Amino acid sequence: MDWNKVTNQLKDRKPQIIDSESYAKFAVLLPLIKVENELHVLFEVRAMELRRQPGEICFPGGKVDKTDKNEKAAAIRETMEELGITEQEIQDVTPLDYVVSPFGTIIYPYFGTITTELDNLKPNDAEVGELFTTPLSYLQKVEPDIYSIKCKMEPEQNFPFHVIPGGVDYEWQARNMEEHFYYYGDKVIWGLTARILHHFLQLLQKFERND
Repeated sequence: MDWNKVTNQLKDRKPQIIDSESYAKFAVLLPLIKVENELHVLFEVRAMELRRQPGEICFPGGKVDKTDKNEKAAAIRETMEELGITEQEIQDVTPLDYVVSPFGTIIYPYFGTITTELDNLKPNDAEVGELFTTPLSYLQKVEPDIYSIKCKMEPEQNFPFHVIPGGVDYEWQARNMEEHFYYYGDKVIWGLTARILHHFLQLLQKFERND
């Protein structure tokens, strides 16, 4: 093997997550909108007719298509389709930290501003059962409830324990996942939506401390 040749071929390669080519990629937008001159976060309630997660609260978003220029373009396209607005009505789209889930997906979150009035939105009934907003100032003041989910490792039945140190007594590294819950009226915001929201609020808090 010519080591110099290998080095020259790989030195300019951009690192990425191992096996990320096999991951499903999704993009979502955390939309900010003015309601009576106050900045609100806009949420969707998924239509009850949807096969996956009907009735749950989410942000606009969906799978990144091959026709999308990039993840940002996918987030904008999905927001346009779900809220019935034009690209020009979505401004200042900015990336947040992406999420790699243990279920073979990568989620690319963004936040941005919806410049049209709330009453002018035309949600897609096939995907959106309801829209509601929550004042950003309220979300910045409240602390979410946090619960832990334990993820248990269960190797398949014919796993080759005999070839690894420790055998059947091998100590698998346990992992806990935190689930955040925000409450607003009768609405419960949790799951990935709450995780992205919490990340966004933490960034705002950090910015305000450093301002």
